[in-house]
Amino acid sequence: MNLKQLQYFLAVAEEGQMTAAAKRLHVAQPPLSYQIKQLELELGVTLFNRLPQGVTVTEAGKLLVGYAQQLT
Repeated sequence: MNLKQLQYFLAVAEEGQMTAAAKRLHVAQPPLSYQIKQLELELGVTLFNRLPQGVTVTEAGKLLVGYAQQLT
């Protein structure tokens, strides 16, 4: 886990959409999605429920939001 991944995670959590978060971060959406997936694999949890109209934060994701906000 690195600071960039946490910043990406927070942006997605706050925006509720990968596309909107990518625009906000000035990155393409595929690398953003890849970094989120790598973070999930490293932590061994699902951080977002992926829906056709966006994402919602899981319970594990809600815990990480608090930690990430303190670190960034």
